[in-house]
Amino acid sequence: MALTRREVLATGVSGAAAVTAPHLSAPSADTRILTGTLPPGAPDFVEIPLDVPRGVSELRVAYTYGKPPVPPGTPGNALDIGIFDERGTALGGRGFRGWSGGARSEFFLRADDATPGYLPGPIGAGRWHVLLGPYTVAPQGLPYEITARFTFGGPGRTPRPVYPPGRARGRGRAWYRGDCHVHSVHSDGRRTPAEIAALARAAGLDFINSSDHNTHSAHAAWADAPSPDLLIMTGEEVTTRTGHVLAVGTDPGTFVDWRHRARENRFGRFARAIRGAGGLVVPAHPHATCIGCAWKFGFADADAVEVWNGPWTPDDEISLASWDATLRGADGERWLPAVANSDHHRDPDRVGGPQTVVLAEDLTREAILAGMRAGRSYGAESARVSVAFEAVGPRGEHAGIGERLRVAPDADVTVRLTATGAPGCELRLVTDQGLALTSSDAALEWHTSPARSAYVRAEVRHPAALPTLPGALAAFTNPVWLPAG
Repeated sequence: MALTRREVLATGVSGAAAVTAPHLSAPSADTRILTGTLPPGAPDFVEIPLDVPRGVSELRVAYTYGKPPVPPGTPGNALDIGIFDERGTALGGRGFRGWSGGARSEFFLRADDATPGYLPGPIGAGRWHVLLGPYTVAPQGLPYEITARFTFGGPGRTPRPVYPPGRARGRGRAWYRGDCHVHSVHSDGRRTPAEIAALARAAGLDFINSSDHNTHSAHAAWADAPSPDLLIMTGEEVTTRTGHVLAVGTDPGTFVDWRHRARENRFGRFARAIRGAGGLVVPAHPHATCIGCAWKFGFADADAVEVWNGPWTPDDEISLASWDATLRGADGERWLPAVANSDHHRDPDRVGGPQTVVLAEDLTREAILAGMRAGRSYGAESARVSVAFEAVGPRGEHAGIGERLRVAPDADVTVRLTATGAPGCELRLVTDQGLALTSSDAALEWHTSPARSAYVRAEVRHPAALPTLPGALAAFTNPVWLPAG
């Protein structure tokens, strides 16, 4: 979760809320026990100092916290955990050694291995910090107990990480299907990277993006799940207290810090870090209703936005409408493409449900990201659904999804939409003026001009469950732009 109001508890102060200083039990040679209480209004992150002696070969940390009953409608206690080593806790993560949020109650680190979510490496002597994240705090406060156990021995050897390749066996210029929002056992998912890769292939996907919460520990683990025709990109779901953002396709081994809020105006720094590592900045589920999930950072630094997250729900409908409102009918030179992802964690989540279908020059990281950045993509509920969408000018000029058709303002433009794998669905065309056409056929043709329509995009929807509401999406496209002049 997220803000950089970090606080060493020994100060006893955190903004307006007093925080009791941790109590250190009488230390033994191999164990430290820290206890304390976090009050309502505690900072987003609380740093608990842990002095690690020399000669430690393994560090194990376990924690528990109180969960007193609360009145109906009042959030109870929920406490996340991670750790930074002796290199410090400065924003940017130089000392970052792992994060598991609330997914597990204990973890270990050694030179050669670590709990998923954590990074193998030497256990250097000095002041480490256990990082607590009080996601929610009950009115009675949040009492915690941390137990750190040291095993002494030789320093061990840290193997050089091996990452998945940036190229898979593709089909040249083609439409490739992928899911850029999946969670493994390295955060709060239930499946290993190898299991997720197998599900991706079974779902007909060509690429996936590793996006565990607030850690990059899975990047090397994906090398154990190679498939010659599945591209595995590495990234992170940067999970702040004022919105989540997908770092898609960053260089393997890239960590992006999440300890900041929108009001601190630091997001641009981390967006630049994602792009500097070759990735895309993609706000996730911007209108989700979970605590800290709604997107508050604005879209000036985004490369795309996730408007469809998992099974279609009302917040996806809001995200789609909000995204459409950003398509202000300019000339299509600068706009924000939309994507669809599963946000897979566990059953009944479905890898590839939904998915983003990208027109790319080949099945490489660079080509897939280029296609997504340009908006040459559409979202589909599964690999069964395919969409063909184009605009054609009076002289045969042609533009596909995410492209611009440059013809005279009054030129007759023919728009064609075909959907397969979606029987019984309704085809819809949407322009900058709103819904323009609906059809129950599997294909439709419509005529417009740049003077009448700044863009045209397509939706394929299931029959409506209620007469006054649109049906759930089976597919949507990014727009074809019709710049006037």
